[in-house]
Amino acid sequence: MIRISYWVTPILAGLVWLATLLALLLYWVVSENSVHYVSMSEAQQIAYISDIGASDLKPLFVTGCILTTVLLDISFASDRWLRHKGRLAPNTTTGEKVLSGLSIGFAIIGTAGLILLSIFDTAWQPNLHNIFLLLFIAGYVISAIFICWEYQRLGKHYREHRILRLSFWIKLTFVIVEVLLAVAFVSCTFTRHYNAGAVLEWVIAFIFSFYVFSFYVDLYPAAATKHAPHSLPPHKQHHQEKQLGGSGVPAAPTMRLTRGDREAPLPRPYSAAGEMEEGGSSEATLNGAVGAAPGNGASFEAVRVAQGRRSGSRSRALASNF
Repeated sequence: MIRISYWVTPILAGLVWLATLLALLLYWVVSENSVHYVSMSEAQQIAYISDIGASDLKPLFVTGCILTTVLLDISFASDRWLRHKGRLAPNTTTGEKVLSGLSIGFAIIGTAGLILLSIFDTAWQPNLHNIFLLLFIAGYVISAIFICWEYQRLGKHYREHRILRLSFWIKLTFVIVEVLLAVAFVSCTFTRHYNAGAVLEWVIAFIFSFYVFSFYVDLYPAAATKHAPHSLPPHKQHHQEKQLGGSGVPAAPTMRLTRGDREAPLPRPYSAAGEMEEGGSSEATLNGAVGAAPGNGASFEAVRVAQGRRSGSRSRALASNF
C-alpha cells in the first residue's frame, strides 16, 4: 500500500493553485487575445482573475479553488495532529493549542470564502463575489497571524529547532506583504482604478501560492521522526522527572513526623506474598534443621529453635505492616 507523506499535501495544494492561475492567465492572453469580458468596465484593459473565472473556464476555476483549499486545510490539520503525536515539536502550553485551533478555524473561513467566490462569479453576483473575496483574504491572513504567534511561542521552548524560526519569518513576511497589498487592492478597486487593482489581485494570488508551499517546511521534519518522536523541552522534562521522583516512577508518599522537620516514608503496604516468602524461608530452615539432625534429642532441639525463628519473623512482618 502506497502511503503519501504529510509534506506532500502542501506541495500538491500549491501546484494546483499555480496551475489554475497560469491556466486562467494563459487562456485569456493566448487563446482569447486579451478579450474584453462583459464583467469588465469600459476603461479596464487588464482582466481580474474573477473576470476570467466567470467565463468558459469557470469549471476549472471552481475545481482549482476547491482542491487548493481542501489540501491546504489538510495541511493545517496534519500540523496539529503531528504535534499532538510528538512527530513535530509538541505544544507545551494550552495557549499554543488554542492558537493552533484558531488558525485552523480561520483557515476554514478562508476556504469557504474562496470556494464561494468562485461559484458566485463577478458577472452575475458581483456583490456576493466581493464579500466572499474579502472573506477569503481576511480568513487566511488572520489564520497566518495565529500561526506566527504559535510558532513564536514554540520557538522559545525549542530554541534548537531552527525550522520553527524559519517558518515563523516566512509566514510573518506573508502576513505583512499580503496585508499591504490587500489594502492597496481594495483602495484601487473602490476608487475605480481597475487596471492597477487587477495587477494587484494577480500578485496577491501568486504570493498566496508561496504561502501554501511554506507548509512543506513545517511538515517535512515529521519524515525523520516516524519512529523517534520529539521529546519535551529540557525544562518540561525536568519538571516531569521531579514529579516522578527522578526514577521514572511516582515518588513514594511521605508523612511528616510529629517532632522535627524530617519526613519519613509511609509504612509499607501489607503484602501477603512477602509474608509467604518469609514463611517459606523459615520453612526451609525448619526442614534443613530436621534433615540435618542426627538423633531424636538433637532433632527436637533443632525443630524448637526453627519454630522460634519462624514465629519471630512472622511477628516482625505483621508489626511492619501496622
